[in-house]
Amino acid sequence: MIIPASSFAFAEHIFNPDAFAQYLDISQLGSDKVTLTFDGKPYDLYYGYHGSLDAIGTEHLFPTLSTMKINEDRKSLEITMADVPETTDFWVRMPDDVIYAEKENYIVLVDGIDTGYDLMKFPNDHVIGLIITEDTEHVEIIGTYVIPEFGSIAVMILGISILGVVYYSRRSSGLCMSRINDK
Repeated sequence: MIIPASSFAFAEHIFNPDAFAQYLDISQLGSDKVTLTFDGKPYDLYYGYHGSLDAIGTEHLFPTLSTMKINEDRKSLEITMADVPETTDFWVRMPDDVIYAEKENYIVLVDGIDTGYDLMKFPNDHVIGLIITEDTEHVEIIGTYVIPEFGSIAVMILGISILGVVYYSRRSSGLCMSRINDK
């Protein structure tokens, strides 16, 4: 059998790639998860701490996350910590659909102070890692886009507004034209 040098063989003709879900990687398997739901669609955000995979089954104390939510006005992900027993690395893995920053230039605030961060990019999501101290209460990751950016309610209001303007303008123009034609 002779195969031309310019052709490539892919498995799409044998397996349907859409039929298989993406496997979780090791960081997702051993980490905690928060699920945010927008317009009935769930989005999983994974998070963890330095050494959290290595210390499974030990008495090591880890920080406790209180809440994680989207702030639409600030285009950010807000994370509130309930308890941080010691200085540690903190990371969160977020889908690009949930929060995104142009040119991957996020602003990360720890208790309101701009701080450095590490960024790791995956095909459909990214991980932001940073250091939190024992008195950390609030972490905010600011991007240029967050998921409910232009939700279905806004589209519905826009559509109704346009229909109202069209209806009013046709009704108004029809009355004016009939008066002009009557003279």
